[in-house]
Amino acid sequence: MSRTTNIPASYLVLIQNEKILLLQRKNTGYRDGDYSLIAGHAEEGESFSQALLREAREEAGIILDPADIQTVHIMHRNSDDSVRLDAFFTSSRWKGEIQNREPDKCSDLSWFPLEDLPKNTIPYIKEALDHIQKGVFYSEYGW
Repeated sequence: MSRTTNIPASYLVLIQNEKILLLQRKNTGYRDGDYSLIAGHAEEGESFSQALLREAREEAGIILDPADIQTVHIMHRNSDDSVRLDAFFTSSRWKGEIQNREPDKCSDLSWFPLEDLPKNTIPYIKEALDHIQKGVFYSEYGW
């Protein structure tokens, strides 16, 4: 057997008043029109938490304090073209006003009831959120 290369990505799970912040993907080439979380791949030499802090700032214009973020789920995911390692984080505090800072890649950035996610939410995101609500820290998807 040969070793696999995992693609690392960080996801921000912001929940406020029983609602979750989701963004609708646009012009990315992957699941455009579907809802996901603020997220992104870790860049060369970047940790999961560093990627999370950068993506929160780039996509939503908010600043997270590393001391406030908490890992809530890890997903090892087999995608069509690669193997992914996804880290999901939450924070109860942030600085700045949430705004769509990447309108070329995001057509909507809105709060949705946790119990009524949009039907076009990416399936592995729905599954991760379900695990998070149940307190399940690790899952595998697509194997």
